[in-house]
Amino acid sequence: MDLSGKNTIVTGASQGIGREIATTYATAGAMVTVCARSENKLQQLQEECADLPGKIEYLAGDITEDSVRKQLLAKALDAGDFLDVLVNNAGLLGTRDSIVDYPDDVWEDVIDVNLNAMFHLTKLVLDPLLNQGSGRIINITSGVGVNGYANWGAYSVSKFGVEGLTQVLADEIKGTGVEVNAVNPGPISTEMRADAYPDEDPATIPSPKDIMDIFLYLASDKSKGNNGIRYEAQEYSLEKGLPDFKKL
Repeated sequence: MDLSGKNTIVTGASQGIGREIATTYATAGAMVTVCARSENKLQQLQEECADLPGKIEYLAGDITEDSVRKQLLAKALDAGDFLDVLVNNAGLLGTRDSIVDYPDDVWEDVIDVNLNAMFHLTKLVLDPLLNQGSGRIINITSGVGVNGYANWGAYSVSKFGVEGLTQVLADEIKGTGVEVNAVNPGPISTEMRADAYPDEDPATIPSPKDIMDIFLYLASDKSKGNNGIRYEAQEYSLEKGLPDFKKL
């Protein structure tokens, strides 16, 4: 799928799903501005994508900081006169503890990265998107964002918040040309997944590359008109087409 001319932002792009989204978008010809805390990993990503049809620009920083979010948007707009896609991927797992034992500082860190930073960046990006009358926002959710399970703590609660934010925003921006949807990757072989399930064999579950079709689709013009939808990434492929989807 061709994303030539598309100007995109991907947060949490130093590893895992975010890194694969950035690489996939650049492979499809998009301009991709990425952000994460690790400058070394972002520089490596940029170097590895140097010969692709698209281009990677990066900003190393903490997405929970207002100044970093503003720099990220400014950097993306410097790369193109308009913004097409924001992928809110940055996230922390936190600890697998019960609520009664959950560390206060970890709780605050997870909620701040997974939900508060997403809210603030989305709000910031909405201004240019609404002014231009077009754009896509893709929020990464989780299976524990719709069903709560013991010892998933702040991560689960933050993803419930992501679901709510997506639903509220989708209703508010109807008819503006701007659309927001959520994607649940499902079980994917990433470092975060390994931390959550240390005894699981990563070879038994899909890799980030296996679920990129939904992210290509949502960044493309083919997804125009889809707003407020929760996609199960592992149920979709460009070859098979769209599955039944759940309206948020």
